[in-house]
Amino acid sequence: MSSLLKVDNEIKTKVDAFRERITAEAEDLVANFFPKKLLELDQFLKDPTINIRELKEIHSEINLTVPDPILLTDIHDGLEGQNAKKRKLEDGAGDDKVGGTKVFVMPGGMMKSNGKLVELIEKVKPEIRTLIEKCNTVKMWVQLLIPRIEDGNNFGVSIQEETVAELRTVEGEAASYLDQISRYNTSVLVKEDYRRTVTEIDEKEYISLKIIVSELRNQYVTLHDMILKNIEKIKRPRSSNTDALY
Repeated sequence: MSSLLKVDNEIKTKVDAFRERITAEAEDLVANFFPKKLLELDQFLKDPTINIRELKEIHSEINLTVPDPILLTDIHDGLEGQNAKKRKLEDGAGDDKVGGTKVFVMPGGMMKSNGKLVELIEKVKPEIRTLIEKCNTVKMWVQLLIPRIEDGNNFGVSIQEETVAELRTVEGEAASYLDQISRYNTSVLVKEDYRRTVTEIDEKEYISLKIIVSELRNQYVTLHDMILKNIEKIKRPRSSNTDALY
């Protein structure tokens, strides 16, 4: 046997301990954590903070002063332009310039975030991260249960692979929720009607947050149901070969 295939006993013991820890944690997640979490999220969906019917109730006060437009002069390049630039610098009129370009700033300073949405986001984001982390643990557990490749008797293995694929899909969807929230936090106002734009973005984000919480709950339900229905095949994919896992 090649020396590359020899496993140090100490390393093997540590790997076995890791597998046992992952197995215990994953089985507890499926049996207890998933159903508990889906019930918590179902209750969250009944909370008044996420069931506002009149979206105007989530609007925040917008004390926004639209900046003055940038005025373009008809001064052309050349001596006249250079002299004009020199006069502005001498007069201190170039204080709001960066590299010769006028800086676009809000006269009243930066606009404050919508407090109601920030509070809701701070509740939803940990739930998204939790789902991603727990899915990763269960996915690793199922992957470790997949036996070595053999001809025939692979129906149980296909169930394991489908379970891994579903867990990976849920992870990806949850990650996209975080990306969606991040896009809200970095939204740039590009319309002329700033107040209307801010209001529309806030309303859209509020609706999205409720949908996200609903999807998180549904994903826990789906994973819990799928894994429990197939738990025997997931844990013992081959009835005639239960000791081919290492």
